[in-house]
Amino acid sequence: MLDIAADLPAHFWDVVYDGTSTPLNTPDLAGRANCQVFAYAVLKHFGRVVPPLRSSELWTDPTGISAVAPLESLDLLLFAPTTDPFGAHVAVSLGEDRALHLAKQVGRPAIWTLAQFAALPEYRVLLGGRRYL
Repeated sequence: MLDIAADLPAHFWDVVYDGTSTPLNTPDLAGRANCQVFAYAVLKHFGRVVPPLRSSELWTDPTGISAVAPLESLDLLLFAPTTDPFGAHVAVSLGEDRALHLAKQVGRPAIWTLAQFAALPEYRVLLGGRRYL
């Protein structure tokens, strides 16, 4: 069984949150990232490539499998305050109702339960998962 958190190289855990970093202007971690850049880099490390899309584009991208259920490890999860995907927060499913993400509130990569996301107004809605193979 894949243990995503344990199998990530150490430099992933040193990444600092940078809200100005986007998939279009920061294709690699380079020590800083926003949630999307970080999540896409995690998937890339495990051989999955995601186009450099913003969260609202990611939600409608026809190259991924949308609305996956049940959630599996390495699915991208989108969280938002409402059902609107614009500006949604992107995390990587670790399975077992846990996700790896990089958020402004923490500043570094963190593993949260889905309940921890739901407890915060800005992440209270889990829009769903996207799977890239």
